[in-house]
Amino acid sequence: MVTIRIDGILVKANENETILQAAKRAGIYIPSLCYLKDLNEIGACRICVVEIKGKEKLISSCNNVVEDGMEIYTNSPKVREARKINVELILSQHNGHCPTCVRSGNCNLQKISNDLGIIDVPYKKEEPKFNWDLSIPLIRDESKCIKCMRCIQVCDKVQSLGVWDVAFTGSRTTVGVSENRDIKYADCSYCGQCITHCPVGALRERDDTAIVFNQLNKKNKITIVQVAPSVRAAWGEHFGLSSKFSNEKRLAAALRRIGFDYIFDTNFAADLTIMEEASELIKKLKNKKDGDMPMFTSCCPGWVRYINTQHPNLVKYLSTSKSPQQMFGAVVKTYYAKLLEVDPSEIFLVSIMPCVAKKDEVTWSGMDSSGKGPDVDVVLTTREFVRMLRAEHIHPKNLEEEEFDKPLGDYTGAGVIFGATGGVMEAALRSAYYFATGKKPPIEAFYDVRGRSGWREKTFDIDGIPVKIAVATGLRNARKLITALERGEVSYDFVEVMACPGGCVGGGGQPITDGEEFSVDRAWSLYTIDDKCVLRSSYENPSIQELYSSYLGKPLSEKAEKLLHRNQKDGLYKKQ
Repeated sequence: MVTIRIDGILVKANENETILQAAKRAGIYIPSLCYLKDLNEIGACRICVVEIKGKEKLISSCNNVVEDGMEIYTNSPKVREARKINVELILSQHNGHCPTCVRSGNCNLQKISNDLGIIDVPYKKEEPKFNWDLSIPLIRDESKCIKCMRCIQVCDKVQSLGVWDVAFTGSRTTVGVSENRDIKYADCSYCGQCITHCPVGALRERDDTAIVFNQLNKKNKITIVQVAPSVRAAWGEHFGLSSKFSNEKRLAAALRRIGFDYIFDTNFAADLTIMEEASELIKKLKNKKDGDMPMFTSCCPGWVRYINTQHPNLVKYLSTSKSPQQMFGAVVKTYYAKLLEVDPSEIFLVSIMPCVAKKDEVTWSGMDSSGKGPDVDVVLTTREFVRMLRAEHIHPKNLEEEEFDKPLGDYTGAGVIFGATGGVMEAALRSAYYFATGKKPPIEAFYDVRGRSGWREKTFDIDGIPVKIAVATGLRNARKLITALERGEVSYDFVEVMACPGGCVGGGGQPITDGEEFSVDRAWSLYTIDDKCVLRSSYENPSIQELYSSYLGKPLSEKAEKLLHRNQKDGLYKKQ
């Protein structure tokens, strides 16, 4: 430990701790833009500069460590003036039309500018042009980029994709798609981690809210919405509400207030996915041969895009089961359309997801089960859903709890935990155990798959068969796992991969609080819901049982294969 003074306050700091970290622990705020702990500590923005007694030059606090006896001034006149000039220079190349920015009111640059009292920029405005294909799920607005390099570091160090890189030099320095590629050909997974780590609005999802509002106003359309489990754990954050208060029942109430005709829970389809995927796993285990590659989960579209572009030789080992989103779409446009006695073309289905890649998934081959258009018409992120609530002047604190519609709104605890890393694996094992033994498993038997580590493994016994599983969260960890598999260093029977660190709860479409990560808290809220559920395994869901008995027959039946599975050989996109 060393002793320092920050703004006259005596502070005990850890040796080799940065000034920024020591100040934060002491409750002293130092503004920053480019800093991301352990990822981006390059001092590029120069906003976090501080003054050290006895030194003429200001230094960046994010990458300079404390020294015993150091006296630091975080907001002296010299610091404030330098900080103000640096922000003004950034603003001279930044599209500052805040009313039309998705990050207005939630922008670190905006906050710092306001705190510094900047009401005019004395430098010549040289704003880059906004030039991007707006049909892409992920939008980059160069005119708002502040060159903080966060997107580059997250894509490289967390996802190992290298989609972004520095372009040009000097005052023209900016960030662009690496190797001067078009984003369509950059093997981007659309995971959206670059969006959630951008401090401004330079990166965002394609906004599809206008399309949804338009359909809600059509009298000849039946509007149906499904909501992913991770959304309930995060949507209230924007309103400053706890996940306990902004629960799924107030979520259902909010959606009815917006105007949807039917509100369903994607957890129903998560249970359906498990019925099919667990059946696939049992079939694979019965025919297992030494040296076989594992079966990989297929419910994360970011991961599916990744394996198609980075490891196409392994695509054949993906589970053929569609994701819960797409299974739900297939069931709505066939089974539920018959229950309503309407043509599938009369139904407009919206998904609210914690994910940007889901916007891409709806366009893949095999996602049009009814033959009357896509199974899912539009995907909105959690952030887009919040923007719709704001546009409609709906505040969840004023809503009473309401139920989801039936029968596609019933779910078990297994469906809920899909949103956390390891959740798909745990849910699948609960049902696989029952399918193999005919006995209800002890739920806690599979808790060991839970955790935060990026790559974890475990062996379970199912009816005398040792089942070795692995869970990877984040695409860099997925790459490491696949490399080890291909080298023969490890072997597994079943592998779950989630593209986003922490799983869907940390998805690229979730609410953004700059510098904060809430995936652990969100995951905990899902596990809490699971604990309180009376039914905790997918095969126990009565609505799923009814769907099979009256329509699908059984898991992996001919009809189930047609509606709920994809031929991975077809690739992602429809042939023109």
